[in-house]
Amino acid sequence: MTMTVEHTLLTRVPDALLIGGRWRPASDGATLAVRDPATGAVIKEIASASVEDGGAALDAACEAFPSWSETPARVRAEILRKAFDLLMERKEDFALLMSLEMGKTLAEARGEVAYGGEFLRWFSEEAVRAVGRYAPSPEGHGRMIVTQHPVGPCYLITPWNFPLAMATRKIAPALAAGCTVVIKPAELTPLTTLLFARLLEDAGLPPGVVNVITTSHSGAVSEPIIRDPRLRKLSFTGSTPVGVRLLEQAAGGVLRTSMELGGNAPFVVFEDADLDKAVEGAMAAKFRNIGQACTAANRFIVHESVAEEFARRVTHRVAELRVGRGTDEGVEIGPLIDDRAVSKAESLVADAVERGARLRTGGHGIDGPGTFFEPTVVTDVAAGSDILREEIFGPVLAIVPFSTEDEAVAIANDTEYGLVSYVYTESLSRGQRMIERLATGMMGLNMGVVSNAAAPFGGWKMSGLGREGGAEGIHEYLQTKYTLTPSPFA
Repeated sequence: MTMTVEHTLLTRVPDALLIGGRWRPASDGATLAVRDPATGAVIKEIASASVEDGGAALDAACEAFPSWSETPARVRAEILRKAFDLLMERKEDFALLMSLEMGKTLAEARGEVAYGGEFLRWFSEEAVRAVGRYAPSPEGHGRMIVTQHPVGPCYLITPWNFPLAMATRKIAPALAAGCTVVIKPAELTPLTTLLFARLLEDAGLPPGVVNVITTSHSGAVSEPIIRDPRLRKLSFTGSTPVGVRLLEQAAGGVLRTSMELGGNAPFVVFEDADLDKAVEGAMAAKFRNIGQACTAANRFIVHESVAEEFARRVTHRVAELRVGRGTDEGVEIGPLIDDRAVSKAESLVADAVERGARLRTGGHGIDGPGTFFEPTVVTDVAAGSDILREEIFGPVLAIVPFSTEDEAVAIANDTEYGLVSYVYTESLSRGQRMIERLATGMMGLNMGVVSNAAAPFGGWKMSGLGREGGAEGIHEYLQTKYTLTPSPFA
């Protein structure tokens, strides 16, 4: 990929805030620098919103809400479908931009464009299906009418690791339901959301329906928006501690909330598993997005009879992964997002080894420009190791042996999180038992990737509240009204 192509693309990305249909600088002139994690170089300077800018964005969303909420569902659907078509036409631009600002490989980024685009297509179809019901009351004295209505202006906060898909997964159902939004992308990867907002304009979205604020002062800008009584919905994807703090702020206004928080996914391999399939699934579940995904397998819980063979096969695969800048051909593992991520991965591996784990490959940061970490495998990880309790968010595969099904379930459920689990077994009855016994909101049974726009994404316990995607996704942005009318036969 030539620097000329990269430069040309970056010049097309807005460097301003989108408020009320107008691209404008921050009210105080502040800016923030976006860096390429593969080189550390600044790739673009953009506006950094102030508290006043956040208030102006909410003003715009509130002003646009009455008109947008009354816009026919078919019109809203056609705009979302047009956005999908434009995204498919511009997929290479979005893939390159994500690789530049986040570090993921072009192959990964192209996959995210396909995945993120599906939310636009899916919710363009769901927009016309927000139906209610009409029925006689049980006593026969009246008629019950149940209708669905947009909840109101929404504040959407997206993370850095999937800058397109997390935006489309929130914006699409909100617009389909008739809501207006203010979206705040992560400071580390804001460019994709800015380019996507420009695409929505090209798709015919009216001014003020989507407003974008980028800022290096997230807490200060977000809190007044969340506490404003006009806001009716908060959707956040990010860490559990931040989510808890936002829920506390949202409680004052009794806001509808969707929280997609942390994960600590178990990947259980039973003695009867097809190891070829399990290894393929492990590579997908662990190393997708450089391991920087809330759905990434965190703890590989492998039956003692196959643990060594599984470790041998997976270590061979991991040791061959090619590390480099995501835009380079053939690269499979890009950089971690920043220096803190590298330090965390090193610390988790070191703690495991100190407690007796065996380092099979990798285990260290890579010197030079950029924030790279070696693809890593550690085996025989002891109970109590930090790597089993904390979300790794890096290319580190940690293996724990087990002897019985009950033990595997106990290890898998021994976490405050409950987002997703993965199970490999050729036994139908055991697979069904795992569906019942593992305390997670999603599960891959002999599958290493579960995310799909047509499926409800979300977790149990400290992994969050609500669901994104699927038939459930649009209902996060709708509120129900029940009306009783006299019987027409009275």
